[in-house]
Amino acid sequence: MSYKQIEQEQVCGCALPFPLDILWWAGPRGTMRPVDADAAADCVLVVGLTRPKMAAALLSVMMLSLFLTFHVLYDSAVYSLEAAAAGNANMALLTNRVDGAVFSNRVHFPRTSRRLPQAIIVGVRKCGTRALLEMLALHPRVQKAAGEVHFFDRDDNYRRGLEWYRRKMPHSFRGQITIEKSPSYFVTPEVPERIRAMNASVKLLLIVREPVTRAISDYTQLRSHAATVTPQQPAAQRSFEQLALRTDGSVNLAYRPLAISLYHTFLHRWLEVFRRPQILVVNGDLLIEDPVPQLHRIEHFLGLEPRIGRHNFYFNHTKGFFCLRNETADKCLRESKGRRHPRVDPVVVTKLRRFFSEHNQRFYDLVGEDLGWPEE
Repeated sequence: MSYKQIEQEQVCGCALPFPLDILWWAGPRGTMRPVDADAAADCVLVVGLTRPKMAAALLSVMMLSLFLTFHVLYDSAVYSLEAAAAGNANMALLTNRVDGAVFSNRVHFPRTSRRLPQAIIVGVRKCGTRALLEMLALHPRVQKAAGEVHFFDRDDNYRRGLEWYRRKMPHSFRGQITIEKSPSYFVTPEVPERIRAMNASVKLLLIVREPVTRAISDYTQLRSHAATVTPQQPAAQRSFEQLALRTDGSVNLAYRPLAISLYHTFLHRWLEVFRRPQILVVNGDLLIEDPVPQLHRIEHFLGLEPRIGRHNFYFNHTKGFFCLRNETADKCLRESKGRRHPRVDPVVVTKLRRFFSEHNQRFYDLVGEDLGWPEE
């Protein structure tokens, strides 16, 4: 094939957008043909640039255009995944089996990180802290720590530092709230100051129950643990009545389950460190009876849109309390929750409730709310 140099800036009747130094053309079957109106329709152009800088510039423009296009598509895909994950609390990568039901952990996407908690359930023991945490985790903007971290109440953990604590938190997107619960925080003297040192604006959830009921539940759990450790001596365990009252019939405040039920004695310490609006008191008795109204109060307190409703619960008649439900599975708390309480002498219950009546009123005054607990 022979070649001919063309100096014109018009080929096959078309004006070129930039000058060419060398241009070759070939007719069908490789024959050379002059450029005229009749041949314009079947000429094939093979363009070569003799200016290397111009060729490099064009190549650079093409590469930059491809890069920008890919970057935009990538960002769009990532943000779509984030939006989908934040809107669906039950997307799963790993599954846990709970009471025979499979419940999902959330997918770990890029752009998530472990964040220090913005809210903490600080107590009280045997008032429903685990149930409350699991219920709040139904909200797509809530991520919960897997277990009780005990960072602020145990010196050996606290000495490990905030970075150790942060690594115990779940991955979350920006805009989600991380929550942990450790019920012994409420009664440990050093905890309020330590939490404030981490985050002075943290929001605190304090769940309480009627004091005597809470004390009996505490006793039931302690007795169950003792029976596990020394199963050969169940008869040696003392009854609740024997532990709650001294031999002279007075209330035994040296018994830890009763002492913890004196809520106002511990709350004073928290109110010296945190402003009252930072602490939401949750009625654990009402949470058991009808969880949804209590959860709506908590959603508002945490600045969350209301998303948890009656469709998230069903009553388990075997267990005697509400269980959780999401789009993929049902979930009840493990067998250690909701233990059947032993029968306690009604005379002792009345005596204890009369004793706690004055202490309950002090607690009502501190929180600015009458929880209506029975006085006998």
